[in-house]
Amino acid sequence: MPPARPRKKTTAPGFEPLKTERLMLRPLAPTDAEALHRLVNDFEVVRNLEVVPFPYPRDLADDWIASTAREIGAGTAYHLAITGDEDGQEVLVGVVGLRLEKATRTGRLGYWVGRRFWGHGVATEAAGRLIRWGLANLNIDHIVADVATDNPASAAVLRRIGLRQTGEGEGKFLARGRSTPIWLFAATRNDIFGHTEVAPNEAGGKPLLLVAACALIDTDGRILLARRPEGKKMAGLWEFPGGKLNPGETPEVALIRELKEELGIDVSAACLAPFAFASHAYDTFHLLMPLFLCRRWKGTPTGRENQTLAWVWPQKLTDYEMPPADKPLIPLLRDFL
Repeated sequence: MPPARPRKKTTAPGFEPLKTERLMLRPLAPTDAEALHRLVNDFEVVRNLEVVPFPYPRDLADDWIASTAREIGAGTAYHLAITGDEDGQEVLVGVVGLRLEKATRTGRLGYWVGRRFWGHGVATEAAGRLIRWGLANLNIDHIVADVATDNPASAAVLRRIGLRQTGEGEGKFLARGRSTPIWLFAATRNDIFGHTEVAPNEAGGKPLLLVAACALIDTDGRILLARRPEGKKMAGLWEFPGGKLNPGETPEVALIRELKEELGIDVSAACLAPFAFASHAYDTFHLLMPLFLCRRWKGTPTGRENQTLAWVWPQKLTDYEMPPADKPLIPLLRDFL
């Protein structure tokens, strides 16, 4: 008998598991291989997966799990174990993944769930959580997916989590050994997180949203950007810190409040210098945003709302995807600084 094949080790450093009400999404580990093989080596599961063979070789589970760790490390794909709890024990339920297409800033969604877990909303809960995380934390603006036309349950999952059917096509499903008609689905950030809500305009035009923003500039001449966290409108885009004006607030007062709440820093009105403003028509409202410069504050800026912060050189600002209203401000700041 030949010696046992050594198991390949896999790690995904720096990736924090994603939690839902019932599930955990985490990097796959070598110890998941046996359970993964039992669940996926089922024709009723793999018949709906384009690149998975049937029968599914046991060694393929080891190799594929190792590849998922390398892809997470490289930032090219995020295939995660879907696990639940049964009698206090973690149980593998399925897999959900996003493969990144960097040229188009797109994440391609895929998932499968073991047959004994069907009918419990697992795919909806896991896939919805992953795409919300992906749009908020990865350099993508779109989600795409496809599903065989004879798999209406999966199509219903995609619709429930916010994807829209955009067309039809043909897909080659390895386990079936033939091409199969498919439905194409896609979603933007607005499809998943929704539009910003603004009070109606009594004059009948688009409502006006007044927002104050601040370019904090450190002693090296870098500018602070904040990434909108998951759960907020336009999550995943980078912006200048700030926020909406409350009734009766001036832009300076609103900024002092927002910078304290968002970043934990204290700023005085005397240190806020008016610089420029943005005026931009979104689909459902018109944004007016004065931008202030600030070089002096007390405290260390810290993301207090789970937002990621980045100190950015002026000439590198265009490397960060920002809301349309913010983009015209970049050349003004670059020229000034």
